[in-house]
Amino acid sequence: MLQTYRTLFAAPGSTGFCLAGLLARIPLPMMGIGIITMLAQLRGSYALAGAVSAAFVLSYALLSPQTSRLVDRHGQRRVLPLATGISVVGLLLLLAATQWPLPDWILFAGAVLAGGMPSMPAMLRARWAALYRGSPQLQTAYSLEAVLDELSFIAGPPLSVGLCVAAFPQAGPLAAGLLLVLGVTALVAQRETEPAVQPQSMQAAAVSVIRLPHVGLLALLMAAMGAIVGTVDIASVAFARDLGQPAWASGVLAAYALGSCVAGLLFGALQLQRPLPQQLALGALATALTTLPLLLVDSIPALAGAVLLAGLCFAPTMVIAMSLVERLVPASRLTEGMTWLLAGLNGGVALGAAASGQLVDAFGARSAFAVALVAGAFVLLLALWAARRLRPALPGVVDGVSATASHSV
Repeated sequence: MLQTYRTLFAAPGSTGFCLAGLLARIPLPMMGIGIITMLAQLRGSYALAGAVSAAFVLSYALLSPQTSRLVDRHGQRRVLPLATGISVVGLLLLLAATQWPLPDWILFAGAVLAGGMPSMPAMLRARWAALYRGSPQLQTAYSLEAVLDELSFIAGPPLSVGLCVAAFPQAGPLAAGLLLVLGVTALVAQRETEPAVQPQSMQAAAVSVIRLPHVGLLALLMAAMGAIVGTVDIASVAFARDLGQPAWASGVLAAYALGSCVAGLLFGALQLQRPLPQQLALGALATALTTLPLLLVDSIPALAGAVLLAGLCFAPTMVIAMSLVERLVPASRLTEGMTWLLAGLNGGVALGAAASGQLVDAFGARSAFAVALVAGAFVLLLALWAARRLRPALPGVVDGVSATASHSV
């Protein structure tokens, strides 16, 4: 397995942009929880804090695909600094509204502008695609990206909360903004690995990638997977609280992330012989089945084991979906295509958290796991539908890779 990943970084510049990506990807998971922690301390209202954080998440889900669309047309070097600047201006406006007695609507305006930050995971995947398109190493690269995304969501929230509590209330979001600027600056400076801008017709550029065949279906599938993640987050915290062991919630969530990371690394080292649509259906089946044990948990160890099992299916299914988009979307629109899937995932996390939170308040923590069960059923149905539609749409895909692919870079 180590040799597989060592080979991945043999391409010139790959180590550099991957390291830049470590800085650039962590601000997103820092921002949402940082806004909640900051406003809860300064305004004393969790309702306001949650609403402003939701405005940020929704803005990001809607704006990031548009930013990626511009990147596909004009290049990362020209678009990313501008999008980052808009996001930082919004963040500064949000922080100013917490420092001085400004109206609440300014908080929301700042959050919406801050949500204009670019989708850095999509930018990094686009660079890997430019290096390894048509090669088996691309699946390995996507697996690595899924693991790094997971690690950013492990490290980002506690870092943000810790800064807000230990330093000053605005420290978490402010650190996220600084890391975003540093990461984007380091990334755009590496021009040798920037994907070349592919020519697009005016007619093609006017149509959003989400309207292309099958992309919307895969984005919905990712939203259903995100709903499972959002449910696990909220329900695990509530379950641990109900058992009088709230501190163990972080351990439970770490088990979920650990399962996803391990599975992602192992999956990236494999070269499966099944076509991608069939892999998607099998991954979705496993994802749906692993939501069932969540309904039976009665202790913290049982919950940790159940979410570890659920996490094992998450990264591989996400990698397969990304690989499918890479084959379905024209190379000139790839960044936007991947961003729509990531936007679907983030939107699903928010919806899952909201729905499970309502069930926790009304019926208790264990009832919230029903949201994960329903979301798992949707994952399976959408994957089966997608697999059926994708078989004729991918005639050139054999054994999971393009039949015309070169196996060297």
